[in-house]
Amino acid sequence: MSAPDSFEDDLLHAMTRTGEGFSPQGPAGLAGGGLERGRRRWRRRSAAAVVGGAAALALVGTGAFYLTDGSPSALRLTPAGTGPTPAAGSASLTPGSSPTASASASAPATPSAAAVGGEEVLAMFRALLPQGQISNAEGAGADSNGGPGTGMAGASLVFDEGKGKSWMTISFSRVGQDDPSRTDNDCPDKKIIAFDACTATALPDGGRLTVFQGYEYPDRRVDTKWWNAKLTGKDGRRIELSEWNSPAEKGKPVSRATPPLTPEQLSAIVTDKSWDRVIAALPEPVPESPHRRSEPYTKEEILATAAKLLPTGLKQTETGGSEGYANFVVNDGKGKSMVELNVDDWSNPMNTEPFGGTETMPDGTQVKVRKVPGNPARWTVDALHPDGLRVAVGAYNSGGPNAAGARTAPALTVDQMKAIATSPEWKLKKK
Repeated sequence: MSAPDSFEDDLLHAMTRTGEGFSPQGPAGLAGGGLERGRRRWRRRSAAAVVGGAAALALVGTGAFYLTDGSPSALRLTPAGTGPTPAAGSASLTPGSSPTASASASAPATPSAAAVGGEEVLAMFRALLPQGQISNAEGAGADSNGGPGTGMAGASLVFDEGKGKSWMTISFSRVGQDDPSRTDNDCPDKKIIAFDACTATALPDGGRLTVFQGYEYPDRRVDTKWWNAKLTGKDGRRIELSEWNSPAEKGKPVSRATPPLTPEQLSAIVTDKSWDRVIAALPEPVPESPHRRSEPYTKEEILATAAKLLPTGLKQTETGGSEGYANFVVNDGKGKSMVELNVDDWSNPMNTEPFGGTETMPDGTQVKVRKVPGNPARWTVDALHPDGLRVAVGAYNSGGPNAAGARTAPALTVDQMKAIATSPEWKLKKK
C-alpha cells in the first residue's frame, strides 16, 4: 500500500497503535485468547513501544483513545503540494536541545476553540521540520463542534533532507479524566518488545514524554526502523510523532540507515506550543463506558497470587505487566521460561464473545488448553470461573515471545498451568 493512498488508514492507525494490536505474525501470536486480550491492554498502557509481529496482543474493551468518530472516512483530508519546507523556526529543533523546552505544551485546552483545518495542521507540522523535500503530504483537521475530523487530527508526509525518504505521521487526541492511560506513558517491557533505546521523562508541568527507537517488527524480519515520541499531557492531550527509515511504514524497502529526526528533534516537535490550538479544537473525550462490575487486578496482585501458586522451587524474576496483565520469568535449571497471566472480568453483559471451553471442572469452571509449536513455542491454559473471572496463563520455552527457544518445553507443565488458572485464589473483586 502506497503512502499517499493509505493516509486515512495510517492516521487512524497512528492514533490507535497503542490501543490496537496487529494481526499475529507467528504461532505465538495465535494462541490463548485471554492472553492476547491482556497483552493488548498492556500495549495500550506501555507508551509508544508497540509494534507488530509475534508479540501482537489483544485489547479488552475500548481503544486507547475514546474517539467521538473513529472511522477513517470521517477525516477531512487536505492534499498539499510538494516542495522543500522552510527551515525550522525554533532553536528547539537543533540536536541536543532539551525535551522540556516546550513543557507548557500541555496547557489546559479551551473547549470552545475554533476549528483547525487539515491544511493548517499540515502547515504547522511542516514548519517544525528541518530543511528538506516534502512529498505525499496530507492533513486532517480538528473541530470541537462535531465537524469532520472530530476526535482526532493529524498529518502525514514523506520527508527527505537528502539522505533518503522517510514516512512520517503526527496525530493528536485527548484522553478523558477517567482513562488510566492518561498518565501511563512508559518504556515497554523488553521481554515483549525489542528496541534499541527508550527514555521516559516526567515534564515540569505534569506531562510525560516517551521517546522510543525500535523496529516496525520486533522480530526484525525486515530492516524497517520505527522511532516515535509520545507526549501525554496533564490536560489529557496525547501527541504522537512517528518516523520510519522507509518511504512507507510497511511494504517498502528501507531508504536510509535511520529515520531523519533525532530523539531531541522528536521531543521538541511533540512538545511545541503551536499544538495548543489543535488540542483546544478537539472535542471533550467520550467517557469510558461504566459497565465494569468489578475492580481490576493490578499487576502486583497478579504477581503475588501467581507466586503462591507456582511449583516449589520456581521463583519469579524479570517481572512486568500492567492492570489486568503480568509476566515473569522462571528458570528450573534448564533455561529461562516466560510466564504470563491475564486476569479479566467476563461477567460484563456487554461481552458477547463466546468462550468455548473444552473442559468443565466440577465447580463449573470452563477450561481450554492450547499448545502452539514454534520458535519459541507457547502453551496456554484459559479458564473462565463461574463468577465470570477469566484467568489465562501462558508459558514459553524461552525468556519471551521474541526470544529463541532455550529449552524443549516451558518450565510449567499443562497440569501446573491448569492448577494456577483454575485456583480458587482468583476471585472476582466486586465493587
